Amino acid sequence: MAQLELDRLLALEHAGWRSLCESLGGTFYGELMTRDGLFVLVNGATMTRDEIAATLDGMPGWDSFEITDARLIPMSEDVAALVYRASATRGDLPKPFVGLMSSIYRRIDGQPRLALYQQTGIPE
Repeated sequence: MAQLELDRLLALEHAGWRSLCESLGGTFYGELMTRDGLFVLVNGATMTRDEIAATLDGMPGWDSFEITDARLIPMSEDVAALVYRASATRGDLPKPFVGLMSSIYRRIDGQPRLALYQQTGIPE
């Protein structure tokens, strides 16, 4: 049974960012998110799993990303939050995107599923 441990959830976050670099985020997050999962983006927009799955594939990919300062906050036996700092670069942006990320995972049928993802921007 997949555990909601720091290393496991951090590996999922890295895989998600790699999918965004490869312009395949819709496919990746469409499979990872819970049916009622939600993204809350730094600009205040929200996106459901279905919206993510329908729109992220083919979007401009990130050139690079870095995840630092990851912390796990256990909430129950089947729920945990992963909080970390991310920075990412893309050629069409004048400066790197830097933010604090919060991802809440639920264990469903033995597997971690992303229920809520929130970005908080950090001004540079």
